[in-house]
Amino acid sequence: MKNKAITSRDEDFGKWYVDVIRAAKLADYSNVKGCIVFEPNGYALWEKIQSILDKKFKDLGHQNVYMPVLIPESLMKKEGELIEGFAPEGAWITEGGSEQLDERLMFRPTSETLFSDYFASKVKSYKDLPLLYNQWCNVIRWEKETKPFLRTREFLWQEGHTVHATAEEAMAETDRMLEVYRDFFENYLAIPVITGKKTEKEKFAGAEYTCTCEALMYNGVSLQSATSHYFGQKFADAYGIKFLNKENKFESAYQTSWGCTTRMIGGLIMVHSDDNGLVLPPRIAPRQVVIVPIGKDEKIEKMAFEINDKLKQSGITSFVDNSERSPGFKFAEHEVNGIPVRVELGQRDLDEGKICLARRDTRERIFISKDSDIVSEIKNLFEIIQKNLFESAKARNAQKTYRAYNMQEVVEQIKKQPGFVHAMWCGDEACEIKMKEQGGIKSRCILENGEHFSDKCVVCGRKAKHLVVWGIQY
Repeated sequence: MKNKAITSRDEDFGKWYVDVIRAAKLADYSNVKGCIVFEPNGYALWEKIQSILDKKFKDLGHQNVYMPVLIPESLMKKEGELIEGFAPEGAWITEGGSEQLDERLMFRPTSETLFSDYFASKVKSYKDLPLLYNQWCNVIRWEKETKPFLRTREFLWQEGHTVHATAEEAMAETDRMLEVYRDFFENYLAIPVITGKKTEKEKFAGAEYTCTCEALMYNGVSLQSATSHYFGQKFADAYGIKFLNKENKFESAYQTSWGCTTRMIGGLIMVHSDDNGLVLPPRIAPRQVVIVPIGKDEKIEKMAFEINDKLKQSGITSFVDNSERSPGFKFAEHEVNGIPVRVELGQRDLDEGKICLARRDTRERIFISKDSDIVSEIKNLFEIIQKNLFESAKARNAQKTYRAYNMQEVVEQIKKQPGFVHAMWCGDEACEIKMKEQGGIKSRCILENGEHFSDKCVVCGRKAKHLVVWGIQY
């Protein structure tokens, strides 16, 4: 039976998305326009994401730091492309207390300026390099249109900032971190992504080039999910980050930046969830198992807590729901919250020598012997669920990936059914702009190793240089 509090995703995808967020108590709207309240379930998801990525970063040698949330305007202006790129989204402080400030301060939209200013005072010699830093923080961007998790005026993210002695090292770091994100999306979030370089028009302001992970949502709309930027010496030249190289000569350093945000939670919802609420892959679920004893039998409740102890000792996050509510109410609540596996302990099943395991992804109920190794059974089920969610999303992506040979085909396909449209491009920004005028269709990334199935630009018909993935985005 469908959850009555949730609109069908095939009927109204936008309303379905918000309904799932509210029903699963992930977030709520706040009285601060354009900002949301992260409720415990939503923040627990972010904490889980943080814990996994933070370990990956540290395993690669990165250290966490924290920069101020306010940036002086003069510091922002040192790198022209950056201030120009973020000016439309900037939020400024002009007064402190009751006094007008001598200089405006921008709320952090990103931290390249502060990191670069800091690096300029710390980097003296090639022996100081590389510096591999990461920051977990909030940022503010004055978005005109907002949607929970996808676009809000304040959101949470991590931003890595590194400094290197050579271009080769910095480029390798850019690729390395893109691979970290790809692995995280596919092996933890169970979201298949495509990776590639952004076009000049779509790259990060101030970068030499930007690499991206692009995901496709259930409705065929694209989501830029993580990015990794190679800065070259642009910021080093602007902020004076110079070091004495091995030839005893001063040289500008090479930098990278890379990041992902809480929009990943939005991606999780839109890729996996259904009309009954949230669906979470076991590897990212803050709570992986709920154990529901049915009835008031003390032996059954004791068994529930014994199973819970076994699961916890094996590293599985589980809990017992022995509240006063009815079993049906509990099942519906844990289903809408996306708990991957539910263990049902009923007297009838136990009398028959079995225990019920309910999968959230397929809503299938599986019976195992009450004498079986329940830890192994559940761990095995986790792997099956994780694989099923990824393969289902991958198959859906394949159904929504198309080829187009002219702009009319691109536009008609996006109108009929959005998705990833592969089409050739000449490299001229004017063609990108013309494509965007057709209902907001934008380049998602350049597929550098993709098959060039045509030699003509999809927009102008001139000789093509790149295979590009096009689509509409959140």
